[in-house]
Amino acid sequence: MEVEGRSNEAPHDVENPNTPVADLKRRLDSLSRRSSDECCIYRVPLRLRGKNNSYTPEVVSIGPIHHDNKELEAMEEYKQRYLQYFLHRNNKVSLEYYVEKIKAQEDKLRGCYGNAQHVKNSDKFVSIILVDAAFVIELLLRYYFVELRDDDDWIFKKPWMLTNIVPDMLLLENQLPFFILEVLFDPSKVRVESAARPSIIKLSYHFFEKVVGLQMSEGASNFSSSSERPLHFVDFIRTLHLENLDTSRAGRLQSIPSVTKLHQAGVKFRVESSNHLFAIRFHNGTLKIPKLKIHDDTEVILRNLIAFEQCHCTGNYLSDYVFLLDKFVDTKRDVDLLVESEIVVNTLGDNNKVSTMINQLCKGVALDQGNFHFGGLADDLNKYCKKCRNRWMAYLSQKYFYTPWAAFSLFAAVTLLILTVIQTVFTIISVYQR
Repeated sequence: MEVEGRSNEAPHDVENPNTPVADLKRRLDSLSRRSSDECCIYRVPLRLRGKNNSYTPEVVSIGPIHHDNKELEAMEEYKQRYLQYFLHRNNKVSLEYYVEKIKAQEDKLRGCYGNAQHVKNSDKFVSIILVDAAFVIELLLRYYFVELRDDDDWIFKKPWMLTNIVPDMLLLENQLPFFILEVLFDPSKVRVESAARPSIIKLSYHFFEKVVGLQMSEGASNFSSSSERPLHFVDFIRTLHLENLDTSRAGRLQSIPSVTKLHQAGVKFRVESSNHLFAIRFHNGTLKIPKLKIHDDTEVILRNLIAFEQCHCTGNYLSDYVFLLDKFVDTKRDVDLLVESEIVVNTLGDNNKVSTMINQLCKGVALDQGNFHFGGLADDLNKYCKKCRNRWMAYLSQKYFYTPWAAFSLFAAVTLLILTVIQTVFTIISVYQR
């Protein structure tokens, strides 16, 4: 007899292959066993991406994430030609040899992308990695050794091609794990007149040195002697900016006056001679900031460096740097002052564009409230601005001594006032004596 309100079915019967629970069990069993520690190439989170297009390649796909983008298919033939050049350079090694080398690393490679890649077919995944890795290696070699370029090479024959490709190589979603480039690249196979046989590290530094436009350290050789290897190009660029980083003055996150307010408080702005991006110093009323060149790709580079930090890193140093810039720059007037001080080199032409760009960079960025890299600097600037004496001295200087003629006019007016007072005093004394 069936009890009212109950069913004879076994809703939690795991053995029944048609139940939702059994289906869930199959999916759990099929989950990847890869370690999350391997993951270093991510899809940019929506909170950072918003409606901005700085994370999607426009010309060339590198790696599996954007491989199926129809708008990038035109570059596939160029990439395959570069693979052909790569194989000819290594004429004693077959295509199958490189396929097997990548297959041996397939699990590690897939782990680098985590859940960001969706290519399930093994042969297709290996093919993507091989074609793209050969393309990158050949591109770096031809940039370093001019004699390797030929008349059929459209990328170097048409300069605009390279200009369009480079930004795509600095996108977080458009990366290859660096270790696979080292696995496939053999410096001894490069036949050139030069005796130099640079590593893939030095080829990469030479390629990105001028392209990036930020103040990178000349520390490419440090990677060669270090046990730590870059994870990919975005990590490579970030690490070069963190060379010799001084973390002793980190502090809590706090408000920071804009450049205009600092100027009104009497702060002077000078270019810092150091080529270290983070060497921002304040001493005796002078704020020294390393030169920053703003060009067409600056926003793309900074956004992807920040995205990598937000997804992968424990130290948000570049995020802190951009946050500091955002606080320094509120309006076009702030950029004007930085350009006048030769701290900012604006190749965009319009200072208002620079102001807008900087103010958009930190949207969605999470910062460590208790460990802000520029906490000590912010504290010094705030203390200086709160002193009334500094504000009054700045007001007098900017109001009456901003040009030699203004200073001369003030001096003449004060002299005239003093002479008038003296004349009045003598007149009073003369009248009193009579």
